[in-house]
Amino acid sequence: MATSTLPELREPVPVRRRVWQSPVGQPAWARPALLAIAALAGLLYLWGADQDGYHSFYANAVRSMTVSWKAFLFGSYDPANTITLDKLPGFLWPQALLARLLGFHGWALALPQAVEGVLSVLVLFRTVRLWAGAGAALLAAALFTLTPELVGLFRTPVEEPVFTLLLLLAAESAQRAVRTAGLRALLLAGVWVGLAFQAKMLEAWAVLPVFAGVYLLAAPARLRRRLAQLALAGLVTVAVSAAWMALVTLTPVADRPYVDGTTDNSAYSMVVGYNFLNRFSAVGLTAERTGSVTVDRSRTTAMPAQDGGPQLNPTDGRTGTAGPPPGDQGDGGWAKLLRSRFASQVGWLYPLAAISLLHALLRRRRAPRTDPLRAGYLLWGGWATVFFLSLSAGSIGMHTYYLGSLAVALAALGGAGTVLLWRDFGEGGPRALALPAAVAASVLWSGWLSWRLPIFLPWLAPTAVTTAALALALLGTAKSRWFAGLGADRARIATAGIVAGLVAALLAPTAWAASVLDPKYGSDLRGAVGPMAAHRAAAQPVSTRLTPQEQELFAYVQAHNGGARYLLAAYPWQASSPYILATAARVLPMGGFTGQVPSPTAEQLRELVADGRLRHVLIGREPSGGVMRGTTDWVRAHCTQVPPGDYGQPTATAQVLYRCGQQAI
Repeated sequence: MATSTLPELREPVPVRRRVWQSPVGQPAWARPALLAIAALAGLLYLWGADQDGYHSFYANAVRSMTVSWKAFLFGSYDPANTITLDKLPGFLWPQALLARLLGFHGWALALPQAVEGVLSVLVLFRTVRLWAGAGAALLAAALFTLTPELVGLFRTPVEEPVFTLLLLLAAESAQRAVRTAGLRALLLAGVWVGLAFQAKMLEAWAVLPVFAGVYLLAAPARLRRRLAQLALAGLVTVAVSAAWMALVTLTPVADRPYVDGTTDNSAYSMVVGYNFLNRFSAVGLTAERTGSVTVDRSRTTAMPAQDGGPQLNPTDGRTGTAGPPPGDQGDGGWAKLLRSRFASQVGWLYPLAAISLLHALLRRRRAPRTDPLRAGYLLWGGWATVFFLSLSAGSIGMHTYYLGSLAVALAALGGAGTVLLWRDFGEGGPRALALPAAVAASVLWSGWLSWRLPIFLPWLAPTAVTTAALALALLGTAKSRWFAGLGADRARIATAGIVAGLVAALLAPTAWAASVLDPKYGSDLRGAVGPMAAHRAAAQPVSTRLTPQEQELFAYVQAHNGGARYLLAAYPWQASSPYILATAARVLPMGGFTGQVPSPTAEQLRELVADGRLRHVLIGREPSGGVMRGTTDWVRAHCTQVPPGDYGQPTATAQVLYRCGQQAI
C-alpha cells in the first residue's frame, strides 16, 4: 500500500528587527525619527548637567541614603536619621540607588533626571501614537524635547522629572483603558498615579478627575461596570499613594526621624498642610489647623543663596542684564503663566494647543460616545486645564520646573492638533482656515515673548515673523483659485507652507532650549534656561570636599568630641550641609528646611548634652523667631563659645561654634 508523508509543520520564525527598524504597522521612518529625537533629548538633558549646580538640601538626603537604608526608606536629611526631608522621598530613590552603585558625585544626581527625560519622550510617543498616529506622536515628542522648561526640568535634581515620567505612564494606561474598558489598564493607571504621589504628593491626584471623567464618558462598557471599575482603581490609587504616609504613621516615633515641615511630627501635616494648603494661601486656604509649619509661599521670590544657588537678579531684560522684564518678578498671581518669566519657558505652545483642542472638539462633537480621538483630546485638554488653573492659583515662587506637568499636555495637544489641522487644510472648506490661524497666532505670541527679552538672540522675532509670513503666503497660494492650474504642485506648495509654519513657531523655543549647550546660559536651579538662567555662574557643582576652614573646624570637633554620638548640631541646616556631603558625618541639623521646625527643642538639646551624646553646636545665623530662638538662646546661655582661632577661623566669622557639657566648664 502506498503511503504519503505529511509535510513537516514548522512554527513561523519571528522576524527580528533591529532597534532602528519600525515595528509592523508603523511607517518605516517612524522609529529612526524617534531615536533621533530621543538622542537630541539626551544631549540637551545631559550636556554639562553635572556642573549646573544642585539643591544641597536634596543632595544631603541622597548622601545620607547612600550610607543608611533607614535614611533611604524614610527620606532622612541626615545620616543619623534625626529629621526627614520636607517632601516624600520617592523622587530621590533613583539618585540614591545610582550613588550607591557608582559613588556619590555630580553625575549620580544628574544622570537619573536625564534618563527619566528620555524615557518620558518615548512614553509620550507611545501614548500619542495609540491615540492619533505615528506622525502626531513624533511631532509631540519633538515639541516635548524642544520645550525650554522641560529641558531645564530634566537637568534639575528635583521631584518633577520622575513625577512627569510617572504621570505619562499613567496617561498611557488610562488611554488604553478608555479604548478597551480594560480593568487591568485602569488599575495600572492607578498604580502609576500612586507612585507619582510618592514623588510630588497631592499634585499627582490632579489628573484623577480628568481620567475618571474621560473613562466614564468614552469607555465602551455599561455605566454600572464603568463605575465599579473606577471605584476599584480609586482604591488602588489611594493604597499606593498612602503607603509611605502609613509607614511613617505606624512606626513608633522613637524608631524614625522627625517629619520636617511640621510642628506635630505628622506625615499628614507635611503632605496636606505644609506642601499643599500652604501653596494656596492666596485663594484663602490655610494650613494652620494641620500641625504644619505655616509658610506664606506667595511672598517667596527665590531660594536661599545658601542652598547652592544664587539670588536671582530681577533686572530688566532690555537693559543688557539677565532677568525678567519689569512686573515679572515674584510669584505673579493668577496671570503668572502668561508673563514672560514663565511663558518664555513653557508657553510657546499656548496658541497651538488651544486652537488644536478647540478645533478637534468642534470637529468631533457629533462623534459616538466612545470616539477614541475625541476622548484623547478631552484627556489632554482636561489635563492642561487642570494644571494651568492649579498652577495659576497656587504659589510656585520662581520655580520654573513646577510647570513640567503643563508642558507635557501642551506638547501632546500640539503634536496631534497640528496633524489634524493639516488634514483639514488639505480637505478644504471652512476648516482649512484653522491651520493658518494657528500659525499666525503662534508666531505672533512667539514674537511678543521674544520681544520682551531682545538681548537674547535679537534676530529671533523678526526671523520668526518673516518665516511665518512666507508660510501663510505658501498656504494661501496652495488654496488660491488663481493657482488652480498648478495641479500636483499645489500639494508641494502646501507642504512647504506647513514646514515653514512649524519652523516659524518652533524657532524661538528651539533657540531657548539649545541655549543649555552654551556655558554662558546652561540651566539654573529653578529649571529655567536661556537668559533667565544667565545668572547661573555662581551655581555650585556637587562637591565632596571641605574647604580649608571647614576642614579645620571638622578636625577640631573630632578631636574634642569625647565619644559623643553626634559630631555636632548645626543651625540652620545649611551649616550642616558641607560636613554631610563630604564625610557623611552624624551631624544633627536644627530647625528643618524652614528653620521653624521644633527638632530638636531646647529641652531635647539639653538632654543630648546631659547624656554626653552631643558636645558641639554650630550656629550659622540667628533664628528670626519661633521655637528655634529658644533653642539657640539655651545654647548661648549654657554652652561656651569656642575661640575662632582654636579651629582656624578668623576672629570675626559668621558661624559660631559652642562647646557644651562638662568640656565647656
